[in-house]
Amino acid sequence: MPTDMRRDASIHLSGYQVRDYDIVDYEMYALGDTGLQFRGPPPPSLERGAYFACLGAAQTFGCFCEQSFPDLLARDLDLPALNLGYGGAGPEFFLGQDSLLPYLNNARFVILQVMSGRSQSNSYYSCNGLEYVTLRDGGQKMGAMAAFRQLLHDPHPRTPLSCLPQRVRARLANLRARPRARALVAEIRAAWIASSLALLDRIEVPVVLLWYSKRPPERADDFSKARRLLGEYPHLITPEILAPLQARTAAYVECVTSRGSPQPLISRFTGQPTTVQTSSDRDDLGGTPWEANKYYPSPEMNEDAAAALAAPCRSLVA
Repeated sequence: MPTDMRRDASIHLSGYQVRDYDIVDYEMYALGDTGLQFRGPPPPSLERGAYFACLGAAQTFGCFCEQSFPDLLARDLDLPALNLGYGGAGPEFFLGQDSLLPYLNNARFVILQVMSGRSQSNSYYSCNGLEYVTLRDGGQKMGAMAAFRQLLHDPHPRTPLSCLPQRVRARLANLRARPRARALVAEIRAAWIASSLALLDRIEVPVVLLWYSKRPPERADDFSKARRLLGEYPHLITPEILAPLQARTAAYVECVTSRGSPQPLISRFTGQPTTVQTSSDRDDLGGTPWEANKYYPSPEMNEDAAAALAAPCRSLVA
């Protein structure tokens, strides 16, 4: 593995190359003076109008796929893509990256992926728009899923429930936590809308809003378990909070697909099945090695996203 592919522990960045090197070479590169690394290759020219840009998280980045949907769409449009997909990112993250604005506003247009609500700072945790969070009470660091699990299931240490079975204690803790969790979800959604609209205010070129998921936008909140509450990506997002964004963008594209998922993981060196260890991306993600990609969009799903985007993007190019 090239020596420059070391993981930088100081920031949770889209460092999937270390984890996935046996499967895909993402051709990671540093973009100008942004201090950020993105999937390559970059467009041949970054002059105004010489490319389109894609803002999003790992789904835009294209984990485990030789060609992301920005790559496929670029070939269809005969216009290079600047892939700004960043692991774990939400709108709050991009809102804080002023150095990206010239690249966005020099683009012919921008595709903005609908990103996760869990990557939004709130009164329970801060995260700077990424999925790795810091609890405001105590400063503990963890993934957002772990934070929601702790919120919904951990008995309060000052509550005398130690004599009860763990399952009963967890159920009582969940019931007690639900009012706070409902208020927190409402707070996150309001903040996510505010971050998204503020980001749109800074983008001066046409924006295509992309819903890219295995589920349709409609969903009902289930506070019984953290995984059920967050649901499929993009976590916590509903049609009601999409509406203000749709009113501010040039087009809205909905791509609901699970074609090709789960995706077997195949070594590009041997052509044989292989595994990845998620702890090589972040220590707290350790566990059973993945033999298949069940979470990120498959190559076929990337094809579906590119096909769904083709018509509205062609009109913007024209």
